Amino acid sequence: MISEPPRPAGAWRVVGLLWVVGCLNYLDRVMITTMRGSLKEAIPMTEAQFGLLTTAFLIVYALLSPFAGYLADRFTRSSVISASLIAWSLFTWMTAHVTTYEQLLATRLLMGVSEACFLPAALALVADYHRGASRSLATGIVLGGVMVGSALGGVGGWIAERWHWSHAFTLFGVVGVGFAFVLMAWLRDPPRLEAGLPASVGSPSRVGVAEVARSLLGNGNFLLAFVFWGLLGVAAWMVIGWMPTYLQEHFGLSQSRAGLIATSYVNIASLIGLVVGGAWADRWSRTNRRACLHVTALGLFASVPSILLVAGTGSLPLAIVGLVAYGLTIAFASTEMMPILCLILAPRHLATGFGVLNFFACAVGGATTYAGGALRDAQIDVSRLFQAGALGMAACAGLLFLIRPRSTAA
Repeated sequence: MISEPPRPAGAWRVVGLLWVVGCLNYLDRVMITTMRGSLKEAIPMTEAQFGLLTTAFLIVYALLSPFAGYLADRFTRSSVISASLIAWSLFTWMTAHVTTYEQLLATRLLMGVSEACFLPAALALVADYHRGASRSLATGIVLGGVMVGSALGGVGGWIAERWHWSHAFTLFGVVGVGFAFVLMAWLRDPPRLEAGLPASVGSPSRVGVAEVARSLLGNGNFLLAFVFWGLLGVAAWMVIGWMPTYLQEHFGLSQSRAGLIATSYVNIASLIGLVVGGAWADRWSRTNRRACLHVTALGLFASVPSILLVAGTGSLPLAIVGLVAYGLTIAFASTEMMPILCLILAPRHLATGFGVLNFFACAVGGATTYAGGALRDAQIDVSRLFQAGALGMAACAGLLFLIRPRSTAA
């Protein structure tokens, strides 16, 4: 058995608080996509301009992620999270009061800046509190809040359809600001020496940007994680980005039914997978420091036949079985990414490292979606894209076996 450091008081309370913040983060982000008709009726815009609202958000979000992670390492993580929640909630509330497209685009850009600060700080804070056999499960629960928030984005469209599009932004903006006061009262960075933790944990880091960059880029294990996350992004976006199109064409489904099957089954299964993968890795970590690496690799290996089943079957029920299996196992990678970083990075660099990976994932996602469209224009069958994605996942699993933990993991 591997000895565990003491868990600071309030560790699970932090997880609960961050679950709510993660839910609000993605809810505020995605609900604009569910009220297209109502929004276009109130503020005239082209289809391209409507699409730009999400694209611009993602570009800013991606570019700011490494810097946002550095802020969380440079200052206390809890203060960065609280400030981020207040900022994006205010911008959400401001969105309800815009009258022109230019104003709407400006609020989306500001949302991208403020929301970028949440996830690197939140997952690093969870890692600070949960330093033993509870880290993966705690991370999975917080990411579950993110998934629930994304799924609840449709509430915005429902409110817009029944009342007015601005009401949703007003409501959730006020809720977010109100919950920020709860955070300021209850969310704290963990105690340090009192709990037997290293002095660097929970205390601001005074290192400069150049030093952090040298530390990350000079770390061969982090570069492997960087390649792993990028390749996984290519494979995962290739699969999920074109799944609705494949189901519609291959099984003769309507657009709405294909979209529902492609998203609902995968998301529900992934929500379960976050918890299952986290609990499994935590249990295994009591006897094996590399448990988070092994669980991720096993999940990816299991996702390969799942996707090949979807790509090769002529039966819709079997395709759904493959989608459920894929959603369940691919979620292991999300749950374990921060625990993997804890094996290879110093605690004072965790948020920055995750921010860099988050930036890369967003960039790869956008490029892969475009590349998939180009391949479709070249008359490449969608099933071939899934086969390429399955091959990429197998390669990702292989990369994990090359990562070597530090002698003193975070």
